[in-house]
Amino acid sequence: MPHIQTDDNVSLYVEEAGQGTALVFAHEFAGDYRSWAPQVRYFSRRYRCITYSARGYTPSEVPPDVASYSQQRARDDLRCVMDALGIERAHVVGLSMGAFAALHFGMAFGTAESSARALSLTLAGVGTGSHPAAYANFQREALALADTIAREGMQKLAQTYGHGPARVQFRAKDPQGFAEFVQRLAEHPAVGSANTMRGYQAKRPSLYDLTDAIGAIKVPTLIMTGDEDEPCLEPSLMLKRAITTSQLAVLPGAGHAINLEEPESFNRLLAEFLAQVEQGAKFERDAHAKPMSILGPGA
Repeated sequence: MPHIQTDDNVSLYVEEAGQGTALVFAHEFAGDYRSWAPQVRYFSRRYRCITYSARGYTPSEVPPDVASYSQQRARDDLRCVMDALGIERAHVVGLSMGAFAALHFGMAFGTAESSARALSLTLAGVGTGSHPAAYANFQREALALADTIAREGMQKLAQTYGHGPARVQFRAKDPQGFAEFVQRLAEHPAVGSANTMRGYQAKRPSLYDLTDAIGAIKVPTLIMTGDEDEPCLEPSLMLKRAITTSQLAVLPGAGHAINLEEPESFNRLLAEFLAQVEQGAKFERDAHAKPMSILGPGA
């Protein structure tokens, strides 16, 4: 199985399929490299698709020290995957935790077109816990969830967290696909998931404290969310207003894991976006259409 080494000597499992412009996928907390199978099967016909398991997720290495997990580390791991594969520039697609990594990658490497390593960004299901009204409680819940994982294991997490308010939509539409998702979640190493919650999720900064850096992103950006993914709705609107080169797609009747729950819609929207980017579309918002505030009316 192919692995790459990060610059802090952690081994990450990577898979590739297809040829062409690189398309790198970063998975969510409840997923792993396998979560992108519907996208790899579709996009590898035209792109060089790269998926990887984040640190803490087998077959990648599972560092035992929580200090090895952070938002910055997740961003840099994405860069390390590209570096190890000799990829200078790529379309970067992330879901949830992976979308946070993709967004931070964009803030670091997507603010000037001449030096951007991101050809485009796709941020799906992004923003959970970021809203100022939710941030402190999210941090507490993430730490409590880490304790639950350490105490009761991944089977318990899969039957609770895996059936959360933004997951039931997937369960109703595709019982077999949902069962596979829950089974894979249960297979994740408890140490890696608990450390990810403690070191990454519970400590990542609120996006609302990073609006200047987010607003400096100048590469084409597609923001996607399900309309029943409540924690991500407001942050997705904020990102749309902040990133002047962005588009926002809201999938009706959809929850959090939209790439699995609505693969046809997800792939269609992403394919159209990528096609426009490769034809030179910049998506720069007309000055007359810019909002008064990225925080919405009355802010």
